[in-house]
Amino acid sequence: MGQVTVRVGGYSHPVSCEDGQEAHLIALAAEVDRRVSSVKTMGGAYGEQRLLLLAALLLADEVHDLKVEVAQARAGMLPPAPPVDPQIAERLARVAERIEGIAADLGKA
Repeated sequence: MGQVTVRVGGYSHPVSCEDGQEAHLIALAAEVDRRVSSVKTMGGAYGEQRLLLLAALLLADEVHDLKVEVAQARAGMLPPAPPVDPQIAERLARVAERIEGIAADLGKA
């Protein structure tokens, strides 16, 4: 099992992952960190948990919008999009599942 330490919002977090997924996990953490930074620019003094929750909600909102667009496209409500690489679609689905899991974990805290 792989192990990396990621920095999000100025805090270090050790995280385990499948072997070979370390770089992917680091990239995901960098995306979350960008969202945390964007929340910070909105103003307000938030603790680490609140920042992570708001960042997760921003990501979940984007995933929701993408799911709506996909559903509309499948229903023929959108003009046809250019072909999507199946590997990219699969990665997006995995990322969406992980984000939803993180959001669920934050909701339990």
